[in-house]
Amino acid sequence: MLDFDPDTRTALWSELAELAERYWASLPGRRVSPHWDPAALRGELAAHDFEHPTAPLEAVRWAFAQLVEHQVHTAHPRYFGLFNPAPTMIGVAADFLVALFNPQLAAWAHSPFAVEAEHRLARWFGVQFGWSEEETEGVFTSGGAEANHTALLLALFARFPEAVQRGLRALPAQPVLYVSEEAHHSLLKAARVSGLGTEAVRSVSATEALTLDPEAVLRYIEADRRRGYIPFMLVGTAGTTAAGVIDPLEDLAELARREGLWFHVDAAWGGAVALVPEYRPWLRGIERADSITVDAHKWLSVPMGAGLSLCRHPELGKRAFRVTETYMPRDAQGWEVPDPFARSLQWSRRFIGLKVWLSLMVYGRAGYAAMIRHTVEMGDRLRVGLRSRGWYVRNATPLPLLCVQDPQRSGDGAYHEAIVREVVRSGRAWISTARLRGQETVIRACITSYRTGPEDVDLLVELLEEARLQVRNTVGESAPGSS
Repeated sequence: MLDFDPDTRTALWSELAELAERYWASLPGRRVSPHWDPAALRGELAAHDFEHPTAPLEAVRWAFAQLVEHQVHTAHPRYFGLFNPAPTMIGVAADFLVALFNPQLAAWAHSPFAVEAEHRLARWFGVQFGWSEEETEGVFTSGGAEANHTALLLALFARFPEAVQRGLRALPAQPVLYVSEEAHHSLLKAARVSGLGTEAVRSVSATEALTLDPEAVLRYIEADRRRGYIPFMLVGTAGTTAAGVIDPLEDLAELARREGLWFHVDAAWGGAVALVPEYRPWLRGIERADSITVDAHKWLSVPMGAGLSLCRHPELGKRAFRVTETYMPRDAQGWEVPDPFARSLQWSRRFIGLKVWLSLMVYGRAGYAAMIRHTVEMGDRLRVGLRSRGWYVRNATPLPLLCVQDPQRSGDGAYHEAIVREVVRSGRAWISTARLRGQETVIRACITSYRTGPEDVDLLVELLEEARLQVRNTVGESAPGSS
């Protein structure tokens, strides 16, 4: 009843291919951000009440038009925003195949190829970070937030195995974990939904260089122990969201070892540099982590979402997540095969890893290394270009993410926000603001697309200059808050 006849299916596949090519080819000439019009969009949606069926090709063309018109085009070469890259075309094809076959990744027996491919990928990534295949366990997740949540639970159950059955009430005291104030806020959410509560998260003030200071963490640990709390986890970040800095992972790993803490590294974005031999030292110390988060849908440019939670203790996942059930397939009983539902938070889920597998299969490690080198070079070009125009680069990182301020108005957050609005309003590029250490407003620009070239970077420099001049002329040189 829900199928189409062969001619309609053929026409549908052809239409999708034509629309995809039209979009991809036209993208550099489009506005990066739309003209926002909530009333028009809601009116367009309200026109469809689902009582009167629409022809398949008409429905697809309608959806395509809405996505073109009502979306920030994160695949655009002048999208300098969050960690949302241009997707690989083979990754798009992989998602099509996954939707077509609709494999069920709860049980190995339902899709052995999918489960084994993801298992192999997890081990491959573990090796890139310095682990052995045998000690690596990993599961694909919806993204970095779920991967960080998984890591927190693994850390909790490793330290307090009694909590698996008896819950947090069985613990002798409040467990606490340590993160930088620049760490991703998914860790706060993970603490909340795991039952620890956000007060269990010690947000340690970052240094002037925006990194986590091991000595400051140690002072927190000692104070917490005197007060009767139980420190159990330390989190370092490889590529913070706001500023792209890499915490001193080696020093943090040593601190965690001395103090008996689980060491987790959130490398959701910056972990990709492990694929480039000359950049690998930037992550020194990550090989000592107990768990690692990496998102393939960030710097590895596969379609959303493709997070990966890695753990260096292979049997812990089963202890933490396995439950007894009677209805799952028994076809693989007696075989040494992994059932994903017994090792992760998720139960039924899609084949996330295929877009990662096919992208690596088609482009290879060398292809990815070349892409990462290119984006780093574009970040360096942007850094040089902005400094030559008198902008102050606030963050120090080798990664292609810049936080800049006008040194004449460095303390004026509203001024920098106005500059960003001018650039975004032009439609020619997309950037954002960020607040560092909870107080300093900066203009944030990140190279997120492998399609970004020198001309795109140079245009952003010009757009920032034009916007700065426009805002200065509008608000005046001596506006309140200027320095």
